[in-house]
Amino acid sequence: MKLILTNEVSGLGAPGDVVEVKDGYGRNYLIPRGYAMRWTRGAEKQIETIRKARDAREIRDLGTAKEVAGQLGALKVRLATRAGDSGRLFGSVTTGDVADAVKAAGGPVLDRRRIEIVNPIKSVGSHRITVKLHPEVSASLDVEVVAG
Repeated sequence: MKLILTNEVSGLGAPGDVVEVKDGYGRNYLIPRGYAMRWTRGAEKQIETIRKARDAREIRDLGTAKEVAGQLGALKVRLATRAGDSGRLFGSVTTGDVADAVKAAGGPVLDRRRIEIVNPIKSVGSHRITVKLHPEVSASLDVEVVAG
Protein backbone atom coordinates (compact mmCIF):
# COMPACT_ATOMS: atom_id res chain seq x y z
CA MET A 1 0.00 0.00 0.00
CA LYS A 2 1.36 3.42 -0.97
CA LEU A 3 0.80 6.19 1.59
CA ILE A 4 1.74 9.83 2.17
CA LEU A 5 2.83 10.53 5.74
CA THR A 6 1.15 13.50 7.43
CA ASN A 7 3.01 13.15 10.77
CA GLU A 8 6.43 11.89 11.79
CA VAL A 9 6.49 8.12 12.25
CA SER A 10 9.65 6.72 13.82
CA GLY A 11 11.36 4.20 11.60
CA LEU A 12 9.24 5.14 8.61
CA GLY A 13 9.65 8.80 7.68
CA ALA A 14 8.74 12.45 8.05
CA PRO A 15 5.64 14.39 6.96
CA GLY A 16 5.38 14.60 3.18
CA ASP A 17 7.26 11.36 2.50
CA VAL A 18 5.70 8.75 0.22
CA VAL A 19 6.16 5.27 1.70
CA GLU A 20 5.23 1.71 0.77
CA VAL A 21 3.87 -0.32 3.71
CA LYS A 22 1.95 -3.55 4.27
CA ASP A 23 -1.80 -3.21 3.73
CA GLY A 24 -2.78 -4.05 7.32
CA TYR A 25 -0.27 -1.61 8.86
CA GLY A 26 -1.55 1.22 6.72
CA ARG A 27 -5.26 0.40 6.93
CA ASN A 28 -5.39 -0.51 10.64
CA TYR A 29 -2.80 1.78 12.21
CA LEU A 30 -1.47 4.68 10.12
CA ILE A 31 -4.64 5.94 8.43
CA PRO A 32 -7.06 5.70 11.42
CA ARG A 33 -4.63 7.56 13.69
CA GLY A 34 -4.09 10.31 11.12
CA TYR A 35 -0.41 9.54 10.58
CA ALA A 36 -0.88 8.99 6.85
CA MET A 37 -3.31 9.29 3.96
CA ARG A 38 -3.73 7.16 0.87
CA TRP A 39 -1.55 8.06 -2.08
CA THR A 40 -3.48 9.32 -5.11
CA ARG A 41 -2.53 11.69 -7.88
CA GLY A 42 -4.67 14.37 -6.24
CA ALA A 43 -3.11 13.76 -2.83
CA GLU A 44 0.36 13.90 -4.37
CA LYS A 45 -0.24 17.59 -5.06
CA GLN A 46 -0.61 18.11 -1.30
CA ILE A 47 2.89 16.77 -0.64
CA GLU A 48 4.48 20.14 -1.45
CA THR A 49 2.12 21.89 1.00
CA ILE A 50 2.97 19.38 3.73
CA ARG A 51 6.71 19.81 3.12
CA LYS A 52 6.46 23.63 3.22
CA ALA A 53 4.61 23.43 6.54
CA ARG A 54 7.26 21.05 7.88
CA ASP A 55 10.09 23.38 6.83
CA ALA A 56 8.36 26.33 8.50
CA ARG A 57 8.11 24.40 11.77
CA GLU A 58 11.66 23.02 11.60
CA ILE A 59 12.93 25.27 14.41
CA ARG A 60 12.43 22.84 17.25
CA ASP A 61 15.60 22.65 19.30
CA LEU A 62 17.11 25.41 21.40
CA GLY A 63 20.44 25.56 19.55
CA THR A 64 18.80 26.10 16.18
CA ALA A 65 16.51 28.75 17.65
CA LYS A 66 19.48 30.68 19.07
CA GLU A 67 21.29 30.45 15.73
CA VAL A 68 18.26 31.80 13.84
CA ALA A 69 17.89 34.57 16.44
CA GLY A 70 21.47 35.62 15.72
CA GLN A 71 20.75 35.69 11.98
CA LEU A 72 17.66 37.82 12.53
CA GLY A 73 19.54 40.27 14.76
CA ALA A 74 22.11 40.97 12.03
CA LEU A 75 19.54 41.28 9.25
CA LYS A 76 18.47 44.58 7.65
CA VAL A 77 14.90 44.20 6.45
CA ARG A 78 13.25 46.76 4.16
CA LEU A 79 9.62 46.49 3.26
CA ALA A 80 8.30 48.59 0.39
CA THR A 81 4.57 49.27 0.47
CA ARG A 82 2.07 51.82 -0.79
CA ALA A 83 1.82 54.97 1.27
CA GLY A 84 0.30 58.43 1.02
CA ASP A 85 2.17 61.75 0.94
CA SER A 86 2.06 62.09 4.74
CA GLY A 87 3.74 58.71 5.26
CA ARG A 88 0.58 56.88 6.25
CA LEU A 89 0.17 53.43 4.70
CA PHE A 90 -2.81 52.29 2.68
CA GLY A 91 -3.75 49.43 5.01
CA SER A 92 -1.18 47.95 7.38
CA VAL A 93 1.81 45.63 7.31
CA THR A 94 0.87 42.02 8.09
CA THR A 95 2.90 39.18 9.53
CA GLY A 96 2.92 37.53 6.11
CA ASP A 97 4.45 40.67 4.61
CA VAL A 98 7.20 40.61 7.25
CA ALA A 99 7.92 36.90 6.66
CA ASP A 100 8.24 37.53 2.91
CA ALA A 101 10.51 40.54 3.48
CA VAL A 102 12.80 38.53 5.78
CA LYS A 103 13.06 35.78 3.17
CA ALA A 104 13.76 38.35 0.42
CA ALA A 105 16.50 39.97 2.56
CA GLY A 106 18.33 36.64 2.71
CA GLY A 107 17.12 35.61 6.14
CA PRO A 108 15.63 32.30 7.27
CA VAL A 109 12.15 31.21 6.24
CA LEU A 110 9.80 32.11 9.09
CA ASP A 111 6.32 30.92 9.85
CA ARG A 112 4.06 33.99 9.90
CA ARG A 113 2.32 32.68 13.01
CA ARG A 114 5.57 33.05 14.98
CA ILE A 115 5.81 36.77 14.17
CA GLU A 116 4.23 39.15 16.68
CA ILE A 117 3.32 42.71 15.77
CA VAL A 118 2.16 44.41 18.98
CA ASN A 119 0.92 47.67 17.46
CA PRO A 120 -0.33 47.60 13.88
CA ILE A 121 2.23 49.07 11.48
CA LYS A 122 0.41 51.82 9.61
CA SER A 123 3.18 54.35 8.96
CA VAL A 124 6.48 54.63 7.13
CA GLY A 125 9.60 54.32 9.31
CA SER A 126 11.51 51.85 11.44
CA HIS A 127 9.50 49.38 13.53
CA ARG A 128 10.52 46.67 16.02
CA ILE A 129 8.92 43.26 15.68
CA THR A 130 9.23 40.19 17.93
CA VAL A 131 9.64 36.67 16.53
CA LYS A 132 8.99 33.72 18.86
CA LEU A 133 11.35 31.03 17.62
CA HIS A 134 11.13 28.64 20.56
CA PRO A 135 9.32 28.69 23.91
CA GLU A 136 12.56 29.97 25.50
CA VAL A 137 13.93 32.07 22.62
CA SER A 138 12.47 35.16 21.02
CA ALA A 139 14.29 37.51 18.67
CA SER A 140 13.62 41.14 17.89
CA LEU A 141 13.78 42.34 14.33
CA ASP A 142 13.99 45.88 12.96
CA VAL A 143 11.86 46.39 9.86
CA GLU A 144 12.18 49.59 7.88
CA VAL A 145 8.94 50.37 6.06
CA VAL A 146 9.43 52.59 3.01
CA ALA A 147 6.97 54.02 0.49
CA GLY A 148 7.28 52.26 -2.81
